[in-house]
Amino acid sequence: MPAELPVVIVGAGVAGLSCAVYLKQAGIDALVLDAADGVGGRVRTDIVNGFQLDRGFQILLTAYPEARRLLNYNALDLRPFRSGALIRHQEPNQAASWMKLLNPFQEPLSVFATLASPVGTLGDKLRIVELMRRTQSLSVAELFQQTPTTTLALLDDIGFSDQMITRFFRPFFGGVFLEDALVTSSNFFEFCFRMFFEGEAAVPARGIGAIADQLAGRLAPDQIRLKTLVRRISGSTVELASGESLVAGAVVMAVDADQAARLTGQAPPISRSFNHTTCTYFAAPASPNREKLLMLNTHRSAAIHNMAVMSDVAPGYAPDGQALISVSTQGLETVIEEALTRRIRQELTEWFGADVASWQHLRTYHLPQALPAYDPTVVHQPLQLAEGLYQCGDQTAYPSLNAALQTGRNVAEQIVMNHR
Repeated sequence: MPAELPVVIVGAGVAGLSCAVYLKQAGIDALVLDAADGVGGRVRTDIVNGFQLDRGFQILLTAYPEARRLLNYNALDLRPFRSGALIRHQEPNQAASWMKLLNPFQEPLSVFATLASPVGTLGDKLRIVELMRRTQSLSVAELFQQTPTTTLALLDDIGFSDQMITRFFRPFFGGVFLEDALVTSSNFFEFCFRMFFEGEAAVPARGIGAIADQLAGRLAPDQIRLKTLVRRISGSTVELASGESLVAGAVVMAVDADQAARLTGQAPPISRSFNHTTCTYFAAPASPNREKLLMLNTHRSAAIHNMAVMSDVAPGYAPDGQALISVSTQGLETVIEEALTRRIRQELTEWFGADVASWQHLRTYHLPQALPAYDPTVVHQPLQLAEGLYQCGDQTAYPSLNAALQTGRNVAEQIVMNHR
């Protein structure tokens, strides 16, 4: 009979690593298992030809309370985007134009330009200030305790114009939620809105994967076993595909709901849909726009939904003398990479001219399970499933890095309490 381990965590994503770090702080050394060849799950960065490619466009909102609690921002060397957006809009039979919307609370000198911006009406901009007050008047817990509706219904109820929704909210928050219908829960929208205006949207200088690397670095090397496939969890026993069995006082599943059901031999949960995205990276000899703003496209049937010059924000994302372009496309069930790349390049040429022909396609990431869908009907799953069996991850709460960190902490606290 193998010796009993205190805790085994299946999944070395941010939730599993967070759980392990909090357990270690309480004096419990958990063993973290993952089938992949590196930590992070969806939060990983690949190095390709000297470029740092995050697996999908990802940012850290520095106002996230759980991130502030656990991460060392100075060590991550965070590089912020400017607060706002550059929005490309085209009316029928007219030339496309660029509109800029900046956050005057972070850039006070932009207040008059923002008020005059054609993104929305003056009333819309006043309503944004009121929405800021509204979201900051409640705690994060209180935001999520409200009776939810959809984001679109909330925006309509507040009185935002169709113009403001079309030109800002749909392209901006549609990009955050990875869905353009804005059916995502209004509670999650208000949380995200508050986070964007309370802090900065940033990336670590060494890529988004540095977040997972920092957490893993707080564990002993022998606490993480990679390339280790878990076949089944039965009671307190974790059976590996290699034939090895591990016995633990507590088992934590830091995996998605389908994987958790497979591991425990349960029927798959009633299908919870995912919002998907595809991220296409290009190398360019120079940046096409150095404003450090996320570029949004109001034409949502296009191949480009949003775009960012990552190397302008964090120079380490590209080798010296080159620029890294990130293009996000939502809603694609399947991807024919060559056709999508060709279509994106054609649209980029319309945006920036003939120089785009010299841009080199680096890699395409298609992420069919990028974020769990989070509409107002979603029911949160319990963190403790049975005696000694737990689960954590954003699928148990709401789709964000903050939720992954939070549920990892919550499970660790429950284990510590039951361990006493």
